[in-house]
Amino acid sequence: MIFHDAKLLHRWRAGEGGMLSGALMVLGYPITSIYSVLMAIRNSHYDRVGGQKVPGVKVVSVGNLAIGGTGKTPISAWVARALEARDLRSAIVSRGYGKDELILHKKWNPGTPIVADPDRLEAARLAGLDGADVVVLDDGFQHRRIARDFDIVLLSAEDTFPGYLLPSGPYREPIRSLKRADAVLVTRRTASRQVAERVIAQAEAIAPGALTAIIHLAPDAWQDLRGSPVTPPDRNVLAIAAVARPIEFSQSISNMVKGSVELMSFPDHHDYQVDDIAKIRRVACERTIAVTEKDAVKLAQYNDMLGEVRVLVERVQWESGRQEIERELDRLVGTTA
Repeated sequence: MIFHDAKLLHRWRAGEGGMLSGALMVLGYPITSIYSVLMAIRNSHYDRVGGQKVPGVKVVSVGNLAIGGTGKTPISAWVARALEARDLRSAIVSRGYGKDELILHKKWNPGTPIVADPDRLEAARLAGLDGADVVVLDDGFQHRRIARDFDIVLLSAEDTFPGYLLPSGPYREPIRSLKRADAVLVTRRTASRQVAERVIAQAEAIAPGALTAIIHLAPDAWQDLRGSPVTPPDRNVLAIAAVARPIEFSQSISNMVKGSVELMSFPDHHDYQVDDIAKIRRVACERTIAVTEKDAVKLAQYNDMLGEVRVLVERVQWESGRQEIERELDRLVGTTA
């Protein structure tokens, strides 16, 4: 069972039909047309003038074409670790919109500085002044004010590709924008590898010079809200998700447990309040509550109120293309030295 807002969001992302989603597409078409023109003008400008370089700092951007849920945060964290493994001092630069994502970066890479500022150019400068050799832009593909040395774009295998621009669909830019990417990484959660490979083939036709890879954001372990290992749920589950792709989260759990799974979704980056916790506890009854890592960092303060909670931890599992991406990071080491 799922709440209807999650169903609508899923259909909108997947480009599926239905009377309501069709009506929204028709109503959004004039805005989509205007948005498309404005985006074309903006991109044409930056194609001519380029972005500004940050003196003494290399820039790796991890971004996407569609909004939310493609894995930017875990991939950015992986890139930061890979750079530090090469003896480069890295810093993560974020606009700071989702505080949950900043907390995750601190959890995953406690020694990596994080600079949060809507002005990513200024944030990169500050990171450089603080000693960073390389900055990793979390969600940087559309932030073209800043020049980058390696531009990574993520596509989700769960999204229709190609798809509609905002607000008719989830895409921030048309698919031809992939031409400016240095690497296209297709991430998948519940989609099959075969689907991911089809998206790769389509992307290669648009950006034949880009590196390509497939990454499975795979369920890896269960923890409690304090971060300690726990056993998987052994009964019916209430899945709680304030993420861009709540249905994929509940489907992942359904594939792992024997009991039923009901999804209770909130808007992405939702700031949980006491009333939310009371509602969650009331709806859960005797069921186990399961949450994402992103939600866990906000729900930890309510640990005593929530009772039994399981946190599903994902890991970045490379299925193809890792060596090529690693070689590009090696090149950065050589140009930084």
